[in-house]
Amino acid sequence: MTQPTTQKAHRSPFPAWAKAPATAPVIVAPSLLAADFANLQSELASIETAPWVHLDVMDGRFVPNISFGMPVIKALRPHSKAFFDAHLMVEDADPHLKAVADAGADQITVHVEGNWHLNRTLQVIKELGCRAGVALCPATPVEALSEIMGMVDSILVMTVNPGFGGQKFMPAQLPKIRRIARMAAQQKAADGHEVIVGVDGGVNPATTALVTDAGARMLVAGSAVFGHPDRAAAINALEGAAMPPVLD
Repeated sequence: MTQPTTQKAHRSPFPAWAKAPATAPVIVAPSLLAADFANLQSELASIETAPWVHLDVMDGRFVPNISFGMPVIKALRPHSKAFFDAHLMVEDADPHLKAVADAGADQITVHVEGNWHLNRTLQVIKELGCRAGVALCPATPVEALSEIMGMVDSILVMTVNPGFGGQKFMPAQLPKIRRIARMAAQQKAADGHEVIVGVDGGVNPATTALVTDAGARMLVAGSAVFGHPDRAAAINALEGAAMPPVLD
């Protein structure tokens, strides 16, 4: 595995106007997977009101499709002040971590599934100066997170099976979101460490109300943003649909 090198400080994951993580409302992260690939720079400019940009890197093995890689992330980085979350939907993330960090990712999100030495992978991500995220497929139980909660900055619950855009939201994932949100609250109470709970798949204003009620505070949205002619209005609609979490 390539030896990491320490990177400079990355962008804050929280909106600039938020005085502390707890004051930040729901974070909308438009997924470039749903954008027009022939016009990515202009598509990126159209979502400038979003604090995050979600970048799905697919290898055609962990998921059926191939999307884009580090050269695209590097080319887009100078054109956005947003927090870049690179979601590695790949069989083995370790050989790619340094290249993703060098391309300009602020957070690297890897899957529990297929990354056998997840503790080590998260350590390397942190050593590269990035925030560390972990994603779970719909069939993966919450217990897979029990030994790494203190290491992660973000947990992404897949509310569709990864690999394709436009799928229907899976309501069966709501109890999982709620359980993870409770775990994140317990972690914060124990040591002050803030873990952002996010969802990816089938996000729209209606499902936003469901997942935020369950405790999610970050929303990866593809067609709900890029399928709308007014991207700023679409982002506002998702933010406005958010509900305060009810974890008891």
